[in-house]
Amino acid sequence: MLMAILACFLLPLFLADSAVNNLAYCLVWTFAAIGLSAMWGYGGILSFGQTAFFGLAGYAYGVFTLNLGESPLSTWSGVVVALVLCFLMALVLGYMIFYGGIKDVFIGIVTLSITLVFETFMAQTAGPQWAIGKARLNGFNGMSAMPSLSLPGLGGENILVEGVYFYFAVLLMLAVVYFGTRKLLDSTFGLTLESIRENPHRAEMLGIDIRRYQLAIFVFGGTLAGLSGVLYTVWGSYITPSSMGLTSAAMPIIWVATGGRKSIPGAIIATVALLVLSQELVVYGSQYALVIMGAILLLVVMAAPEGLGPTIASKISRLSKR
Repeated sequence: MLMAILACFLLPLFLADSAVNNLAYCLVWTFAAIGLSAMWGYGGILSFGQTAFFGLAGYAYGVFTLNLGESPLSTWSGVVVALVLCFLMALVLGYMIFYGGIKDVFIGIVTLSITLVFETFMAQTAGPQWAIGKARLNGFNGMSAMPSLSLPGLGGENILVEGVYFYFAVLLMLAVVYFGTRKLLDSTFGLTLESIRENPHRAEMLGIDIRRYQLAIFVFGGTLAGLSGVLYTVWGSYITPSSMGLTSAAMPIIWVATGGRKSIPGAIIATVALLVLSQELVVYGSQYALVIMGAILLLVVMAAPEGLGPTIASKISRLSKR
């Protein structure tokens, strides 16, 4: 994976600026996929709430920066504030879920309900009365004109983190998040999560506070989804309620299921590959993209429940042994 990330740093030498920009968009979503893979693959928690944290972070960044300006301090503070809000929301929601005794498929139902309620609420915030300071929420049309991230430069001029610079910034964040997540999941914490996933009753009988571990990985995954939301807002300078809709909420599930819910590299690769495929299919009509994504999910569930990557690797290993 390290070689793949290093190779990605060289791609701008061979790709047009528009292609680099599209690739940055695809990479933005990988943080939400990593978070879901950690929750679902290691903690056994299937959540449809990734886009709720995504949207919350995007709106929080927009409100903060539209009110405080586009200075480097304001924009990066906006990122921190958005992530802190996602952390707190995940903490409160996760506490109610896990300490409230909600389990299995009902976690998916609750998180999906929260996501759709949030989307519905933000979609009706049209009109001048729905404003936070200088930032108008604009209902279904969403917020726009949010400032880009910037860095202080020489001579008092700020350096905007746009285009290729934004791509490099996202790639650097992805490298840090990937290796940090791998270290976390390969530690005692990750092994304990797997034991809870396999047999929560036995883990609890051994003295493990399963709710605390489930809450921790839920907060971790939700905060990563918030990072995707911030970067998406910075990338496009807008955020809309549709980014939290039913279709958007289902996409991370499809990406992680395709790449393998227990495989962090698989989730990253599947996210980028399926987003590129979706962009190509949208040229012929958005309905084709949705149909193909649904067909891929059905194929994976029936033929490769562990994910396409792990299943193919397992079959190749068996053939080589023969």
